[in-house]
Amino acid sequence: MAQVNVYLTFNGNCRQAFEFYKDVFEKEIPYMGTFGEMPPQEGMEMSEEDKNKIMHVSMPISKETTLMGSDAGGEYADKITVGNNFAISVNAESREEADRIFEKLGRQGGHMKMQMGDTFWGAYFGMLTDQFGINWMVNYDDPAKMQQHP
Repeated sequence: MAQVNVYLTFNGNCRQAFEFYKDVFEKEIPYMGTFGEMPPQEGMEMSEEDKNKIMHVSMPISKETTLMGSDAGGEYADKITVGNNFAISVNAESREEADRIFEKLGRQGGHMKMQMGDTFWGAYFGMLTDQFGINWMVNYDDPAKMQQHP
């Protein structure tokens, strides 16, 4: 069955927040990457400010729970407000399970933000807002495709 975690979105202070959470939970942060570390994307220009923002961070809290987050960049930064600054992240056990969950969450008025697809970091991933206004991220980490992060 899929694992469910909370994914927090910040407007430029993700690194500061996760350094705080690291101290609160007394845990290590195994991965924190910036937008500037992403491979170049055709047709996408990025400001220097956005290059230094956090693209993804994950911090295991327990065996079952990971706190994850990122900064919003570009045109999305001004749209982050209290209430829309989190998503429920579902990590599926297969591509088929990811597709099934994503499709069912998107029924009856859901809004697709990013269709399910293969990503540069090796995952099969998509984002949507369901009919109740809840943001979801659906992910499948294919062991054959996953990149190793420091």
